[in-house]
Amino acid sequence: MGKLLLVSSSRAFGTGYLEHCLDAIGDHFAELEQVLFVPYALADHEKYEATVARAFADIGIGVVSLHRADDPIPAVAKANGIFIGGGNSFRLLKSLYDLSLLDPIREAVARGVAYMGSSAGTNMACPTIRTTNDMPIVEPPSLSALNLIPFQINPHYLDADPSTTHQGETRAQRLAEYHQENSTPVVALREGSWLEIDDNRCTLKGKTGMVLFQQYLEPQETATETNLSHLLRI
Repeated sequence: MGKLLLVSSSRAFGTGYLEHCLDAIGDHFAELEQVLFVPYALADHEKYEATVARAFADIGIGVVSLHRADDPIPAVAKANGIFIGGGNSFRLLKSLYDLSLLDPIREAVARGVAYMGSSAGTNMACPTIRTTNDMPIVEPPSLSALNLIPFQINPHYLDADPSTTHQGETRAQRLAEYHQENSTPVVALREGSWLEIDDNRCTLKGKTGMVLFQQYLEPQETATETNLSHLLRI
């Protein structure tokens, strides 16, 4: 399965960029001097690279953005760690298809390169991006993503507010709609939570927990530190 750190959001309430999970990032990329950053979920790659570099500097890790490479495929092949940041999942996935990067990233993870995703980057680790929250501002050739894990993730999961006057679907209703057409389980990660995966072990981390959505079953509230390794074997 590889070594994966899948973060719901780059920001949690009251903290700066990646601040809430910096210790986990340091452990995940332990002993690495530099990580390859994939910036394609946002339009301004240089500004995005600078934001990530400032955060990673606090844990003593350098960052180089993939958009600087003359040829991104060998750059991925040489990477010792990969971080795909958040933004728009459709734009990100289209860029990965346009640059023929899906297979090189899969191959890198398969040979042991540590992968981190945040938000849209976390969506990329799933079989598809069907459980993203993002607007399809561009059209990728397919909704199929990296398929590094056998289940779906819904980042930035929001619980329904009983006092709201909003009449649109809640997130839970949208995920129930997903399961009308698809059987794959969905891990709905609240902001401030993340998954740590190391080969055959998957653990929920952070402070806010998650909800597990499965076809034909009631949603299951799940507390931090829960072992979710069974989801890797579905």
